[in-house]
Amino acid sequence: MLARLCVLSSDPHPYAGLGPEQVLTAAEALGYSPDARVFALNSYENRVYQIGLEQGGYIILKFYRPGRWSREQILEEHAFARELADLDIPVVPPLQLAGGSLGQFEQFPVAAFERLPGRPPELDDLDNLLIMGRFVGRIHAVGAISGFKHRVRLDVDRFAIQSREFLLHNDFLPADLLPAYESLSADLITRLQQCFADQGSLETLRIHGDCHPGNILWQDEMPWFVDFDDTLTGPAIQDLWMMLSGDRNQRQAQLLELVEGYNEFHDFRPRELGLVEALRTMRLMHYAAWLARRWQDPAFPLSFPWFNTERYWAEHILELREQLSALDEPPLQLIS
Repeated sequence: MLARLCVLSSDPHPYAGLGPEQVLTAAEALGYSPDARVFALNSYENRVYQIGLEQGGYIILKFYRPGRWSREQILEEHAFARELADLDIPVVPPLQLAGGSLGQFEQFPVAAFERLPGRPPELDDLDNLLIMGRFVGRIHAVGAISGFKHRVRLDVDRFAIQSREFLLHNDFLPADLLPAYESLSADLITRLQQCFADQGSLETLRIHGDCHPGNILWQDEMPWFVDFDDTLTGPAIQDLWMMLSGDRNQRQAQLLELVEGYNEFHDFRPRELGLVEALRTMRLMHYAAWLARRWQDPAFPLSFPWFNTERYWAEHILELREQLSALDEPPLQLIS
């Protein structure tokens, strides 16, 4: 049975008028000569297209979701990626356009990127994790040099409290599951706040922010980091924990490899291991609210047909209950 859908606005979705013809027109306006080959890449928050060029090769055009980030926030994303690239760290920064790295097409901020072939990293290979640790360490060494002025900060309020409030106030949850979610999410937020309080003075820096395998391309035994769209100020462990998988023993072994490589370029803070399950919980809560916030985007019901059903919300609540237990488990340790 489908849960009640929430109607937040009757306005047409901003991407409704962005088709192949408009994408080609945008490429021409940015100074490129497209040859009519347009291929939509997997991207839901924004719209990203691979475009063939008359002179050969391709470019990638990214149409930022209107209203999500300010121009200043996007330019900080671009500047961080360029700072890393200028130090020969394997990231894919935006290309320079006539007026800088950020163009505008109608209501969309637009950026162009080099097309980089590659494959997903095989993170079950411990040698690959050692390499990943080295490059994340290099990114963080640069990220610690200065701070963001406009990008957001990873905290409990933005990723857990605001996510909870959005779901509770916009009628997404089925009525019979609402009390369970309301009580459980409140308990989780209390535990999350305690986890961060236990850290004392938490050191933060500029980080990738969404450093999962889907945002890494493996090429010539090297990881290339793409999509800095979620770059923010946060603890270093946020860019490491999503590379760990399997049971506790497996994650323990993976952690040792990651940290060994990481420490070659930046000092890992073992105390932050106490945040891993808190960060996982915040990501789960934020993800559910993200899907809800974007449900009017036609791409979302097509790509996530399982969302907003009785079964989805029941499983989400069960997953959050498991996280409440996980928050009480001892963190991983830097021991062999």
